[in-house]
Amino acid sequence: MALTGEDVTGRELVIFDFDGTLADTVEGICATARTVLSAHGVPEEDLERVPLIIGPPFPQAFSLVFGLSSEEAGQVTAEYRAIYKDLGIEGWPLYPGVRELLEDLRAAGRRLAVASSKREPLVMRAVADNGVEGLFDVCLGKTSDEQADKSQTIARAIEALGLAPSDAVMVGDRYHDVDAAAACGVPCVGVTYGGTAAPGELEGAGACAVASSVEGLREVLLGRE
Repeated sequence: MALTGEDVTGRELVIFDFDGTLADTVEGICATARTVLSAHGVPEEDLERVPLIIGPPFPQAFSLVFGLSSEEAGQVTAEYRAIYKDLGIEGWPLYPGVRELLEDLRAAGRRLAVASSKREPLVMRAVADNGVEGLFDVCLGKTSDEQADKSQTIARAIEALGLAPSDAVMVGDRYHDVDAAAACGVPCVGVTYGGTAAPGELEGAGACAVASSVEGLREVLLGRE
């Protein structure tokens, strides 16, 4: 599917994914996952697929990418989280320019939200660690491991602010974000500066625009200055 080209500059609410969109979490996620998966006997050559777990929720991501049973995926997830929670700010720093973009969006009267596949307490902690919690109206993540996609989280963000899908735009780095947004009737801007999506993935999923840089995202969301 081609880009829709839909103009989203006037949308009141901008909902951001976290991993690969606001924050550079790739190295921390991948290193932690490799450690745990290797201990579970996943061959070295298969570990090349680790970056694909960024996007879908855990524990389902480990079954989707590595074919693990639900039981083993749950165990891998528990071991992963035991390590990942101690990474701190070095594991989830904002991409350069993101803080300024958020500030400019607020100055332009936009309302901001985070809708992540991370567990909600960790989302809130990661946002606070970066010192940008005051820029967001709401920061949400998944509330249980049974939640298989983030459409519920996107819907919660819109509802929490008393808005309608027509008031919102999603920003994400994987097709999962585009699909979840579409399920809520919300257009999605894809971003590729985190290097998480395969070439053409976001366009094929139906993203309304794809930005290769934070400055490009600024232009999509705020228009040309």
